[in-house]
Amino acid sequence: MAIETDAQTERHSAYEDIIAIVIGTLFMALGVVIYTKAVLLAGSTAGLALLLQYATGIGFWWLFFAINLPFYILAVKKLGWAFTLRTFAAVTLVSIFTRLTAELISFSHLDPLYAAIMGGALSGTGLLILFRHRTGLGGINVLAIYLQDRFGLRIGYFQLAVDLCILSAAFFVIPLDRLALSVLGAVVVNMTLAINHRPGRYLGVT
Repeated sequence: MAIETDAQTERHSAYEDIIAIVIGTLFMALGVVIYTKAVLLAGSTAGLALLLQYATGIGFWWLFFAINLPFYILAVKKLGWAFTLRTFAAVTLVSIFTRLTAELISFSHLDPLYAAIMGGALSGTGLLILFRHRTGLGGINVLAIYLQDRFGLRIGYFQLAVDLCILSAAFFVIPLDRLALSVLGAVVVNMTLAINHRPGRYLGVT
């Protein structure tokens, strides 16, 4: 069974959704900051924003917000206004929290292998929380949720394929060893989703 639509019975209250979106985006922001400190690359639109940040020097939080703007059209048409508004809120919060988190914490030492695994685990958990509350982070997440709803295609496996394509474009931007670790991080993120977010396994969605 696919994720329930907004027209079906609500299982999460608005209060629960708000808390989940805040916690999920905090997880995502911390994962992005860890990746940035270790010069790693994430997947999906966050990965694209990081790639552009490394190439241009423009801040991640601006790029991430701007890249997601066109995908709201697909979200409205295919997934409804409620999902789109929650996703817009989540994207905005990740942009803000990433900027704030970078100023609130610092690392005297951050092992790149640990950063790839832990950053991926944090990002995957953040996405899992958001998906279970019928919220995405724009871009590929919107398409992934739509494909799972429509065809039963697992979100994690679809995003892993897309993420590997994005990471391959980073070959000339970041060092090869960091690119390899970024691939490992993408696997951690998407296996977290594939294992824990299967259609029909979890029905507590809005």
